[in-house]
Amino acid sequence: MSKVDHNYLRLQEVRQTSNVDLMFLGSSHAYRGFDTRIFRASNYKAFNLGSSSQTPVQTRVLLERYLENLNPKLVVYEVNPIMFYSDGVESTINLVVTDKNDFSSFKMVLGHSNIKVYNAYLYALAKNVYGDSILIEDKAYQEGGYVAKLNPKYFNGEQQAEKIITYKDNQIKNFEAILDILNERSINYVLVQAPVTSLKYNSYSNIKAFNSLMASYGDYYNYNEVLNLNDTIDFYDSHHLNQTGVNIFNKAFINFLDNNFQDLKE
Repeated sequence: MSKVDHNYLRLQEVRQTSNVDLMFLGSSHAYRGFDTRIFRASNYKAFNLGSSSQTPVQTRVLLERYLENLNPKLVVYEVNPIMFYSDGVESTINLVVTDKNDFSSFKMVLGHSNIKVYNAYLYALAKNVYGDSILIEDKAYQEGGYVAKLNPKYFNGEQQAEKIITYKDNQIKNFEAILDILNERSINYVLVQAPVTSLKYNSYSNIKAFNSLMASYGDYYNYNEVLNLNDTIDFYDSHHLNQTGVNIFNKAFINFLDNNFQDLKE
């Protein structure tokens, strides 16, 4: 069981949480980017359902399981180019091992022709039958699903190889299905691209096309184009904010919420 994203603790907590103002979805850019402590201090009840390498395939499963109980007033969906061309193997393994398994899990597993996914699923089924004695205790995990970096780390400024953003059909299909679910339930959502280093952001040769695609799906806010962060001060690697960067990003996003979604706190 991975301790990196603490998904086991997150999914234990989510089952005891209901009626939130904000529900965060997405990859590690979500669970390491949206600090629920900061939102709580600004009187927003938030839950972060981000997980490592989460692609739309896994996001859809999590949404279908927990949307009704969380009953969010606003869904904040962190969208990053990586999630659209990933095969989702890492995130599927993470989810089947750390969460309950049902028919949605079965369909998700069948969607992969990967022996590691099959083995993880069999392990998870055995765990459900015989029990799981693993107990995780770690101060990095915070109430509401955020995972903090306990020790300050800083990006070393390493150059990033040029990357062309591509899209897998099944990821786009599931992404559109997620938005359909939210629209059918009249739940407001915003798509947010969390900040990455300028070196990483500029390494995508077709980032403008990605931004246009995301904007075509609804309200889209790219904080790489809004904030002027420092690569070596505000990030711990090429595409993850450290706590200094998280504080700046979250303050800006809360200001956006205060100005555009005044009814969230009612």
